[in-house]
Amino acid sequence: MAVLDVLNDQVAQELLASRELARLAYTWRDGTPRVVPIWFHWTGTEVVVASPSKAPKVKMLSSRPEVAVTIDGSSWPYHTLLLRGTATVEQSDGVVPEYAAAAERYFGPEQGSAWIAQLEEMGLAWTRISITPTHATVLDFETRFPSALAG
Repeated sequence: MAVLDVLNDQVAQELLASRELARLAYTWRDGTPRVVPIWFHWTGTEVVVASPSKAPKVKMLSSRPEVAVTIDGSSWPYHTLLLRGTATVEQSDGVVPEYAAAAERYFGPEQGSAWIAQLEEMGLAWTRISITPTHATVLDFETRFPSALAG
């Protein structure tokens, strides 16, 4: 099944529109894995996250762009979207628009706008990190299970 077919699945779409945190996994300079919880925005073709430019992950993703992203539901039956792909790192003028959209999704319009205004006042440099999925798997623990449990 093609990656976009998996991402158009009902469970995948539920998770991509949810307020669940994504978990971004990448490789640190010493070769060990790192995982960070992070807000995300789905554009229809990319998972976009953002970070202040001085965050350690920004430098690492520039040199080691291979990543994995997991978005999981928090109630049974657990729904999970597992992604692998390549991150593209770009400096942004101000807060990344997709981050602002994520803030409104997570906080609601009023509090999300207030959060973005507060960040803009800080004058931080921001980085847009877009992840193009090259692999996607949906687990719903009803009909789709981890491969170790599948028959």
